[in-house]
Amino acid sequence: MSENNTQETQTGAVEVARNSRKVRQGTVVSDRGNKTVVVLVERRLAHPLYGKSMNRSKKYHAHDENNEYRVGDVVRIQETRPLSKLKRWRVHSLIERPERA
Repeated sequence: MSENNTQETQTGAVEVARNSRKVRQGTVVSDRGNKTVVVLVERRLAHPLYGKSMNRSKKYHAHDENNEYRVGDVVRIQETRPLSKLKRWRVHSLIERPERA
């Protein structure tokens, strides 16, 4: 009986670890790579001395298994194990897709 409790605890621990991965939201700026998109994530912070708000941005290479995301899409990315030299993130979901003319 204690083995089942241990197993459930281990499974629960795995689920907690998976759910605590970092999540970011940004805009796809490049979809040229095969199964890869580049996502621009912008954040707003206050200057440490003057207090003025500043924008900081960073580009993340994210895994897109089905090549379904296009430039301009707003997506949510989730941290994952290293998939290649630059890819440490995976596209989790689509938030918004702009209309095309």
